[in-house]
Amino acid sequence: MAHSTLNQINTGNVSRLALQWAFQVADLGQLETTPIVVDGVLYGTAQNDRAFAVDTRTGRAIWRYQRNLPEKLQPCCGMVNRGFAILGNRLFMATLDAHVIALDTKTGNLIWDVTAADYHKAYTFTVAPLAVKNEVIVGISGVNTGSRLHRCV
Repeated sequence: MAHSTLNQINTGNVSRLALQWAFQVADLGQLETTPIVVDGVLYGTAQNDRAFAVDTRTGRAIWRYQRNLPEKLQPCCGMVNRGFAILGNRLFMATLDAHVIALDTKTGNLIWDVTAADYHKAYTFTVAPLAVKNEVIVGISGVNTGSRLHRCV
């Protein structure tokens, strides 16, 4: 059995824990993301391809991004987004309309947008991409035929 040596929270002080801040993602629905924290900034995604950067000390939004999605999407798993990949000053997000986008970490501005598949054919992305060296790798969802892996350079 593994044992943690972390001892900042213990039986003597656990009752004094209190909420420091809360952040609203500005939409109702499922939140299925694993945020990334770099240098005191939390980067996260939310349903309907929302994205945000939050100051971890204060909970203040640094920036927000909202993708304009087409009306007739056919996502397999709901309107969820499961997170970013990060390389340097770029955040990569796979979108519900089967694009891969890059956002600037400081501003949230769109740097580039690549169509990876055709959402009209029920292709969609609900996964977090994987960034390796200078490539972004994304697995497609929604259709069980054809290629299920896309690479964007």
